[in-house]
Order: sequence, then C-alpha cells, then structure tokens
Amino acid sequence: MGTESESMLQLAAEAFHSKNFDLAADIYECQLAGVGDPESRQDLMVKRADALAFGGKFAEAFDVYRQASEIEKLRLVHLANLVEYLSDSIRRQDEAGAAVVMGCSGVGATGCGYEDLSCRICLSFLFEPVTLPCGHCFCKKCLERERKEKERPVTCRECRDSSRVADIHSYRVNVVLSNLLAKWFPALHQAGWLRREGNGLYAEKKMEAALEKYNQAILIAPMDHILFSNRSQIHSSLKHYEKALRDAEMACRLMPHWTKGHVRKAQALVSLGRTEEALREYLVCLSIEPDCRLAKTEAHKVILHILNIFIKLFASIATDVLYYVKSKVLLAATLCVSLHSCVVGLVCVCVFSPRLFYEPVTTQCGHTFCLQCLERCLDHNPKCPLCKEELSEYLVQRQYCKTVLMENLISKYLPYELMERQKIHQEEMAELSNLNKNVPIFVCTMAFPTVPCPLHIFEPCYRLMIRRCMETGTNSFGMCLGDNLKGFVDYGCLLEIRDVKFFSDGRSVVDTIGRRRFKVIQHSERDGYNTADIEYLEDVRVEGVAERELQSLHDAVYDQALVWVNSLKAEQKERIEGHFGPMPEKNSELQANPNGPSWCWWLLAVLPLEGRAQLPFLALTSLKDRLSGIRKVLLFMAQTRHR
Repeated sequence: MGTESESMLQLAAEAFHSKNFDLAADIYECQLAGVGDPESRQDLMVKRADALAFGGKFAEAFDVYRQASEIEKLRLVHLANLVEYLSDSIRRQDEAGAAVVMGCSGVGATGCGYEDLSCRICLSFLFEPVTLPCGHCFCKKCLERERKEKERPVTCRECRDSSRVADIHSYRVNVVLSNLLAKWFPALHQAGWLRREGNGLYAEKKMEAALEKYNQAILIAPMDHILFSNRSQIHSSLKHYEKALRDAEMACRLMPHWTKGHVRKAQALVSLGRTEEALREYLVCLSIEPDCRLAKTEAHKVILHILNIFIKLFASIATDVLYYVKSKVLLAATLCVSLHSCVVGLVCVCVFSPRLFYEPVTTQCGHTFCLQCLERCLDHNPKCPLCKEELSEYLVQRQYCKTVLMENLISKYLPYELMERQKIHQEEMAELSNLNKNVPIFVCTMAFPTVPCPLHIFEPCYRLMIRRCMETGTNSFGMCLGDNLKGFVDYGCLLEIRDVKFFSDGRSVVDTIGRRRFKVIQHSERDGYNTADIEYLEDVRVEGVAERELQSLHDAVYDQALVWVNSLKAEQKERIEGHFGPMPEKNSELQANPNGPSWCWWLLAVLPLEGRAQLPFLALTSLKDRLSGIRKVLLFMAQTRHR
C-alpha cells in the first residue's frame, strides 16, 4: 500500500477519533476503489461500516457489514467497535431510565430493541395502532383491554392525559401508520398477525393449533416477550409446565420489569409445586406494580417475610438487568439489518400535498394528514376528507396534537427527506411572514390605526388567511375597501390579531386592532384571498411656526369633536363606546405617533360617513390637512343638526 494511501487511512482514523464519522466513511469508501486484496478490502469495509454506524447511518452500515461478511466470515474482533457503540448507547439509555429500573412502575422500559415502535401498555411492537388526541399511539386491543380491566376512562401512558380521550371504541386504527409499520417492519408485523390468530384459536380452546401459530411467530420475532408469555400460557393449558416455565423465564429475561412475565413464571412454578419460588415472583410483581391484584392475593399469606425475600430478590433483579441489556444489544443489531431492505423504497406522503408528511396528525377515524392539509380541508367541510366522518370537535378545540410515532419514524428513517421538507416549509413561512410583499388583504370595510375592528370569519379563503397569519407569528393582515375594477382600493390599514374564538362549524370571531396605514403598490392573489405589495405611510413632521399653528388647530378641532360626541343621545353614545371604547384623550406630544393622534381615527370610525368618504383621510400624510377635513365634517354635522 503506497504512502499516499497510508496517509489517507491515517487521516480517516483521525477523523473517526475526532467524531467526524461522515468524513471517515467517505475516505474509507474512496480507498476501497484501489484495494484488491480480499483481507485488506474486508478490513477497510469494516472500518467504513463502523464509521457509518457511529454516525447513526445504521441501514448503510449493516449493508457494508454484510458485504464484508461475503468476502470471509466476520470474526468477533471485526464487530468490537459496533458492540461497544451499541452497549454505550444502551447504557446511557438505561442510566437515564434508572428510576424506572429501581422504581415501582414498568412503564417506559422496553426490552424489545424497538422502543420507538412499541406500545407503552404491552411494551411490544405496535399492532393495529390507534392514535389518541394527545398524539401518542397504542395497540387497539391494549386500549380496549385497559378500559375493560380498570373500569375507568383510559389515561395516556405517555403524557397521563385523559381529559380529551372519548369512548375508546370510537377510535379506529391509524391507517397510514399501520401500513407504514407493515411495510417497514414486515417480519414484526407478520408476527403480530400470527399472535392475533393464535389468540383466536386459544379462545376457541384449540390449543395445539394456537401453539403452532405462536411457534411460527417466535421464529419470526425471537425477542418479543409477549410471544413467550402467551406461549407459556398455552403450554400451561396443555399441562406442559416445564415448557411453560422456560417460556415465562425467557419473557422475564427479555422484559425484566414487566409484571405479566413474572405472573406467568409464578403460575408455572405453582403448577410444578415450587411455591416458594412462585412467591418470589409475585413479590417481584408487587415491586414493579404495587396494585397487581393477583400478586397481592398470593403474597398476602407471607407478608411478614417480604423484607427478607426482597433482599434476595434484589440480587436476582440485578442479574435480570444484565440479560435485559444483552438482549437489547442483539435485537438492535438484528433490527438494523432488517431495516436495510425495507426503508429505501418507502416514501411517506400526504394524500393532499403530495409531499412527505409534515407535522402529521391523525383523526379519530384513523386517517393521517399533514396538519396544514387537514386544516385546509376542514375550512371547506367539517368532515374527514377520506371517510367523511364528522370532525366538528376538531374545529372547536383547535388542539391538533402531532402523531408522535409518525414524527419519530420519519425523523429516524427518512432524515434527509425530512430536512428537505423542513426547508420547503421554512421558505414558505418566510415568504408568508413578509409584511411588505404579498401581504394578505381582507377586503371588507374601513379600518383605522388604534381602533378595534372585530371580524366574523366564515369564508374558507379567509379562514386560511387568518390561520397563516397566526402560524407565521406576524398576527397581521391588511384591511381594504373593495373596488369594482381592481378588487380593492389603493389604501388600507394593517390589523393585528388580538384574539380568535372558533365555532364548531369552522366560523370564527377575530378581535383585531388597527396598527399602521399603507399604500398598495401591487395587487395580487394567493390561494383564493387577495394580497398586495405595500409601503407604509407616516405623517410628515413640521417644526417652528408650522408646529405651533398645528397645535392650535389640533386643540380647536378636539374641543369641537368633544361637543359633537357629548351632543349624541345617551343610547347612541353608549353603543359607540361599547364597540370602540371611549374617545381617547389628547396626546401630550402631538407628533409622537407617525399616524397622528389616536382620537382622530376614533372619531373618523364613529362619524356617520361612508367608507369612500373616510378613505381620503387614511391616505393623507399631513396632520394639518386631516384635522382641517375633520373640522369641515363636524361643521357640516352641526349645521345639519340645526336645520
């Protein structure tokens, strides 16, 4: 091997040790092109696979390990780095979950190696997943069983939320997630089907046939504790107690802190006449789940001996934890190998985008959509776009929780596609956040700076517009009068959303207040609503003699306005103040606000003028001209009153 190759390999080793795994993998890949010797080639392939694995690219890493094994069978030394990495990763996870290991609850600890894909009730691979309103997923059968056994509303095992969980029977299987799991993890999914068939045969008391189904399932998924636990029960029913005990022990090794596994083991031990050992298992159950009724009943007879037995039990649990760690390492490696063949060809796309799911949410009827896609569909019809089930509750609550497992799977197995999708979303949000170009325009009525402007939103295009304003964080849009030729007039006011109240049919009442005046530079349209490129207007400041004259004019017109307001009938004045608030006081600094005194805009909003008559005041950038115009209107109103 030449000097240049040696220096490149040294560089790759340094990159690996400095945790620049992508660079190390690239260098090893380049060096492979010039190596013909099988032993050297295998060594380089293993090093490249190590770099890919440490970089989190397990599918690619295990493909390279496989290729290396085709040259010659891999020895233990070849997998030393991989085992070290997986062991360290699992050790960190276990240390973070130490409270679970030593505590009373088994929730959150899975020994199956596919934690991201497990149901937090049975702790096994998700089968027929149902998504709760909080966004977390569980097996449908597990939820139904938990509801039946506990005889109370189901509480999410992840977030402990039960406030929004309706009748469990009304929730349907998450269609997209179920299909995704079946395609990405066909072996585990097939094992789930065999388990279901076996349960059906067991219920019909066809024990031998049920046993055969479970034998097939365990061949496919040899690390699934549920399969061993259930097969143990079948063996017990067939009076094969030694086999039942072996299966129960395997379930406990795979899942040391799972109550049911220890119950199965205790039952098998009782059948074999080993009652003291059975008692120990029941006490294990109580240490994991203090409310386990069966364990309490069996252990109650010797409760005085619990302390002494617990001391012995602790040593046993420590041994079981070692089995737990080893099983996780083995299954993590097995799972990564199986992922290679199934991840590559799958693209998770929304039926409406059609792009990779972004912020996926699942409806009660089991269908999954991008959050924004679902909201746009509900703008037009409060029903599921696919099955037409009523979704009015979604419109009232507006509490869409993302489907956590879908997000995790996409993030883990489609990271590059997700990055591209996020980039597109960020670009769209940046464009929608611009309050100078393509500003959304609500074509309706006159609006003025500092003046409240409540709106009733019911048209689908404006529902979308309001939602986008809130999603981007600007909480702002323009308000303009309509125009028969151009669609809307050339001057308007930017409104800020202060609050939104939604109704079950999708309508909403939006509380806004005027902020800034603008002039329209270009009229346009986006997704059914109007937009505009705009420039903001500000009053021109004056100084010296002009400022003193302006102050004098201002005070005179303000007094004139007060006279008009106080001349209104009590009912009329009360109605105006209920809608717009009382007339603002005079500003201490006349030209402090670029829009001028707020009382001027309040007065223009309440004066009995048509929108077209109010519009010129909005366009003026001279406070003197605006005050002069208001004075003329007030004089006209006074003259009209005296006639």
